[in-house]
Amino acid sequence: MSENQALWYLENIDMTGIFCPKKLGRGDLEKHAQKTYKKGEYIFLPEEHSDRVYFITEGRVKMGTYSDTGKEVTKVILHAGEVFGELALVGEGKRRDFAFAMDDTRVCILSVQDMRSLMREYNALSLFIMKLLAGRVVEMEQRLESLIFKDSRTRIVEFLHELAEKKGRRVGFEREVRRFMTHQDIANLTATSRQTVTTVLNELRNKNVLTFNRKRLLVRDMDRLAAEA
Repeated sequence: MSENQALWYLENIDMTGIFCPKKLGRGDLEKHAQKTYKKGEYIFLPEEHSDRVYFITEGRVKMGTYSDTGKEVTKVILHAGEVFGELALVGEGKRRDFAFAMDDTRVCILSVQDMRSLMREYNALSLFIMKLLAGRVVEMEQRLESLIFKDSRTRIVEFLHELAEKKGRRVGFEREVRRFMTHQDIANLTATSRQTVTTVLNELRNKNVLTFNRKRLLVRDMDRLAAEA
């Protein structure tokens, strides 16, 4: 079971079953709304009212913001089994970020009121949300430290290693990440340029550390990739 899946089944409770129950009574339809967003569609935008929490059951969601000059700043890319919009639970009145469907994406949507009710009912769900919030704070701190203390190449290599470790699946002695990101998305997440990302990826491919195309990343040797940092 991956780290992501471990969060789904925290304390043996299936988070998917809580957010997206299979059997819905008429009175529960609003509490557990399910919606599909097409690839390229925004789920929400900055300044929109913040009153919903989302659970991804299929697809990928990009979270980010825009600078004063209109440049996109990607904060995180989320996959099935992950939650977003959780800042509504801690008093966010308006959205600070955008949420964008990178693929055809299906989500379960709960109001803040219903989410808080579920958290009172399921202790494990409260722990899940606490871990989620704490984990994202730590991740942002690590990214900030990386930006300050590490060069562009190191940031990219470490990002690829973490991506393969957290999102990849073992294939023999290798690790495969399906639905690999674009070079621009990696650049946005590592505060580098698309050209630098392309250069580093090609260098690692020439060293036979990894291979990639638009559909997947295959890391041939995780230890060698870590050593490249």
